[in-house]
Amino acid sequence: MGILIAFLGGVFLALGAQFQHRGVSKVEISHGNGAKQGLSVRQLQALLARPSWVIGTVMLGLAIVMQLIALAFAPLIVVQPIGVVALVITSILNARVTAVRLDGRSIGAIVMCVGGVAVFVSIAAVTATEHRIGTQQLTIILIILGAVVVAYAIAFAFLRQHMRAIFYIIGAGVLYGFVATLAKSVLTRIITGDFDWLTFFAVVVLLGATALGGYFVQTAYSVGAPELVIAGLTVVDPMVAVVIAVVVLGEASQAPLWAVIGFVLAGAVAIAGVFTLAKHHPQTHR
Repeated sequence: MGILIAFLGGVFLALGAQFQHRGVSKVEISHGNGAKQGLSVRQLQALLARPSWVIGTVMLGLAIVMQLIALAFAPLIVVQPIGVVALVITSILNARVTAVRLDGRSIGAIVMCVGGVAVFVSIAAVTATEHRIGTQQLTIILIILGAVVVAYAIAFAFLRQHMRAIFYIIGAGVLYGFVATLAKSVLTRIITGDFDWLTFFAVVVLLGATALGGYFVQTAYSVGAPELVIAGLTVVDPMVAVVIAVVVLGEASQAPLWAVIGFVLAGAVAIAGVFTLAKHHPQTHR
């Protein structure tokens, strides 16, 4: 059930990304200065007047709801990577909308992303186990997220003019990986009756990380192709979430050695696919 719901969430993610990208592109043309250094407050306000962007936002909201429901049915390392289905759908949609055909390297990169994640999920589906999420685990997740946000804030403040799409894509993927982990942690603690002040604080942090990740996504749409953005979100996001789930939450604590090796190899292939797509996608050079 969790896998099926996560699959539906991936469909909504793909459609939402296409609509949002269309809205951001129009705003970039009408309100941008050509610098592409990150969306300004004026541009963010203009997005609210774009029907395509609003529709895309609603669809992404549905994708998030689907993901949260799926997390209630299955371990994080099973649910989170399934969103890669959005990459395939987005690639097909964007190729038709823009009339820009993907070259062999781009298609190969997409196959690497999808194949790597597919192998990862297949292994996780038969080896992952869930555990109670205690105060120590949740505190560790919040501390690591705080360090990541500070690091990205410093990089954004000093290197903004030199940032490419991949910076925003990886930033959004990392943040959303923590968002998914926090969402799973909060849901688990609520179900087990452990809702306390730390859980409430985690909800606040979750909302803040979601907003910052959303800004990175919209900026990435203004400087990169939608399937490149989705590739980052559906690969970097789950890989970050999986690392946390394995190291902090112990969801792979009972996995045999062959499964651990499979996780590492499949993850490496998928991440390599993201960087390959970022380098060779036709729209990156337009």
